[in-house]
Amino acid sequence: MMGTESRINVRFVIEQLGEAQGEFARFLSPRTVDGLLRRLPLDGRAALWKEEVYFKVAFQAGPEKPRPKVETGTIAFWPIGSAICIFHGKTQPYSPVNVLGSVTSNLELFRNVKEGQRISVVKA
Repeated sequence: MMGTESRINVRFVIEQLGEAQGEFARFLSPRTVDGLLRRLPLDGRAALWKEEVYFKVAFQAGPEKPRPKVETGTIAFWPIGSAICIFHGKTQPYSPVNVLGSVTSNLELFRNVKEGQRISVVKA
């Protein structure tokens, strides 16, 4: 993959809360990352599950190196729900996810997200 960045900076803009920075890493789930990047900016309404914020996006992908466990700060795509997920605590995915990368700053913002709040992900 010459000439393409392997790590891509993104920003999460959270309605009424502010912004968090993140990084997508192509090697983690190349088809999913590339597909999402082509569709940026993406936005949706927040849904909450334990210590996870997720939002449905207009993108579909099947399992790609799916992982049943993730670390705090992980950004992932949930194939079953067509959603981008941010894990801000020790919660594990409901079902395996395609890991996209990680939140690099302001992870704590996601703890204050309310159900239905608008979240956008844009290229930084």
